[in-house]
Amino acid sequence: MQNNLAKIFFKYRSYTPIPFLLVMLVFAAPTAVTFPIGLAMVALGEFFRLWGVSWAGSETRTTGKVGGTFLIVSGPFAYVRNPLYVGNILMYCGIGVASNALFPYLLIAAFVFFATQYHLIVGEEEGFLRNHYKDEYPEFEKNVPRFIPRLTPYKYASVEQPTMSVKLGFRSETRTLQATAFVLLALAVRWYFGSK
Repeated sequence: MQNNLAKIFFKYRSYTPIPFLLVMLVFAAPTAVTFPIGLAMVALGEFFRLWGVSWAGSETRTTGKVGGTFLIVSGPFAYVRNPLYVGNILMYCGIGVASNALFPYLLIAAFVFFATQYHLIVGEEEGFLRNHYKDEYPEFEKNVPRFIPRLTPYKYASVEQPTMSVKLGFRSETRTLQATAFVLLALAVRWYFGSK
């Protein structure tokens, strides 16, 4: 059951934020305090995502089977095993803070939902990595946390890595950047007209 749920979450992970975002937009009540704090959280989350996809490439967009060409241990992956999911949670929570919608209940509900979703997805991904990288992954898993970044990068020089490309990272992030800009612009418009 858990395995099937993880596969469903993995396949539809790009769409699960939509209900939360719609509720946040409908009940938005941004303030001069919540909006910039939320914006900073969104920016930090996008930084993690962009840094991660600059290493991992467009494989992060796959919605079929879990897996990847490389065991990436460089860049943000040297600090935390799942920087894209950490970035996502920061972005969703940042939008929740910026919107100030049904605060704090909607923010708490969103955090619990996405933490659960990513916990299940990561469990599925880690099963693949343990089987596919039998020699390298256990050492990486032992030294790099799943979700809470370590303070110093873990050095693991013996694992082949892809070439980092910020240009390809931006290309891969185009849809995320567009969607995030749209939501933040809608919140800014709500804030502007709500303060009239």
